[in-house]
Amino acid sequence: MPAKRTSSRERIVEAAVWLFYGNGYNATGVAEILKKAKVNSGSFYFFFKSKEELLLAVLDWYLENLEPILIWPVYEATSDPIERVFVLLDGYRQKILMTEFDFTCPIGRLALEIDPARTQVHAKIAANFRGWTEAVKRCLEDAGVRLPQGTDTEALAKFVLTVMEGGVMQSRSHKSIAPFDASVEQLRQYFRYLEQSTGFPPAKEKSTRR
Repeated sequence: MPAKRTSSRERIVEAAVWLFYGNGYNATGVAEILKKAKVNSGSFYFFFKSKEELLLAVLDWYLENLEPILIWPVYEATSDPIERVFVLLDGYRQKILMTEFDFTCPIGRLALEIDPARTQVHAKIAANFRGWTEAVKRCLEDAGVRLPQGTDTEALAKFVLTVMEGGVMQSRSHKSIAPFDASVEQLRQYFRYLEQSTGFPPAKEKSTRR
């Protein structure tokens, strides 16, 4: 019996992940979630008191899956800590192109859609942003002497996140990859400047574009 309940809960959460991303949180009804998850309303309300409580579970799902879905493939792709940052960004670039500019960061979308008064939800959204920037921060710290002594790696990681989110939103609106590419190229030039200021020769860019 416990295994069956866990399975039902997982189906509800995973259905919500896809529907909140595809349709938006406000436009997705509980009935639609139940249909996709293939569960009844009794199962839903056994696990969740409301749609907002389900949203909190969805945000937990994103945080739990950050490493296996986004970060581990980056570490497998390259051992260069700075290049890992750009491999991560290139993953978003590929999603933009594969969806013909319909892609948006799911966490960024929720951050814009959800009323700021829902503080518990925004705390979970912020936790997801922190998880993303912590992953980038680890890459920056692994770069060691390639970055100037005293570099604020946390602030730099937040800057990387801002480049990604801004590039994605602009490419979505312009229906062009050019704004994303321009933003990432400026970031790369900044990293080159940082590396050159230490006297360390910047690593050669490994193109991952397709």
